[in-house]
Amino acid sequence: MLTRKQHELLMFIHERIRETGVPPSFDEMKDALDLKSKSGIHRLITALEERGFLRRMEKRARALEVTRLPENMAETVRPATTRSQSQRILPSARHGRPDPRHSAPRRAMGDGETAVNVPLVGRIAAGTPIEALQNRISDVPVPSGMIGKGEHYALEVTGDSMINAGILDGDTVIIQECGTATTGEIVVALVDDNEATLKRLRRRGDSIALEAANPAYETRLYGADRVKVQGKLVGLIRRY
Repeated sequence: MLTRKQHELLMFIHERIRETGVPPSFDEMKDALDLKSKSGIHRLITALEERGFLRRMEKRARALEVTRLPENMAETVRPATTRSQSQRILPSARHGRPDPRHSAPRRAMGDGETAVNVPLVGRIAAGTPIEALQNRISDVPVPSGMIGKGEHYALEVTGDSMINAGILDGDTVIIQECGTATTGEIVVALVDDNEATLKRLRRRGDSIALEAANPAYETRLYGADRVKVQGKLVGLIRRY
């Protein structure tokens, strides 16, 4: 038996994922349920998870999956439909020409090279940190030579703060999952367990700087305990 608020939240998350392919943000859930703080949402999600209605994906920001609905609901859970990657036109030239000396790794697939399907799990901000929209949307075929050891995932880039690293708004970046990175590497950084961004990581004593590759954006400095590395950039895919 669910409480009224638990039921409301579960159905709100279910409908949003079915309509858009991604779960709502904590702020959207808070506003939808007319709660004063996000701590109430955290408690409701934990309760729904304990009862088997929701599942949180490890090492992902804002990643929720509805595993079942209340028994009195006639409708069954089904995955949302989204546009395939091949249907999107990704902008490139309007942002100017990136500096080739600092470009993200990318190359064409060679003759006879096989492709590996990598899950596209949402969008990542290359700009001011925003919540990562992470929920498996589709698979992206990636040249096998681009994939190393371990798990990988793909993210669609929003924003232009990494333009001088050759990463444009609309590009798809290939990320190797890892929890640490060498200073100077481009990483997916999770800030305060809530907001994710794509930046170059610099270690400065006990602090971590998340550095943009666009002079229009300032470098942001955080305490080391506020930043978690979610993976590092290993490749980039662009459609013209």
